[in-house]
Amino acid sequence: MTARTHDVFAFASLITVGAYYPPASLNLTTLFVSAVGSIIGSLLPDIDQASNRLWDLLPGGDFIGRFLKNIFLSHRTLSHSIIGVFAVYKLLDLILPLVLNPNFISVQIVCLSIMIGYLSHLLLDAFTEEGLPLFFPLKLKIGFPPIRSWRIKTGKWFEKYVVFPGIIIYILFFVSKYQEAVTNILRLAVK
Repeated sequence: MTARTHDVFAFASLITVGAYYPPASLNLTTLFVSAVGSIIGSLLPDIDQASNRLWDLLPGGDFIGRFLKNIFLSHRTLSHSIIGVFAVYKLLDLILPLVLNPNFISVQIVCLSIMIGYLSHLLLDAFTEEGLPLFFPLKLKIGFPPIRSWRIKTGKWFEKYVVFPGIIIYILFFVSKYQEAVTNILRLAVK
């Protein structure tokens, strides 16, 4: 899937999880950082690509992207596996308390938001032709549907004209159906 599809799906996933499992407390800063975090999380699995949009946001990102591409050997290896999910979670658990001030931002909510974005990326990639190497280093790739030729081709017409608009329609439908839950989260943030 393309970066914009991953971004929108991460946001849809964050809204869905937030509506079903609303936080006990929330402030506006945490809400904003969490929304941005989910989008960053949706880009993280592709850190093994020098062309990842995440590298455009960082000074020296091109160099870092090329360097990491060599470490990961190829696209969709470690960062798209269960080991990668666990490693990213542990890394976030170590780094976020050092870079975020817990007096102003809920580190736990931001960490969960990033992981929601990360997992949403993996879920979407499972529907692509390439599949997902969940059990890396084993070469087995998981994909839905099981017949590879029935899966989505990244960046092609089905993603552009069916998947992406479908996610937008889902967001609009979900927000209208669960308007009270979404509004309560926003009210909680601006209290």
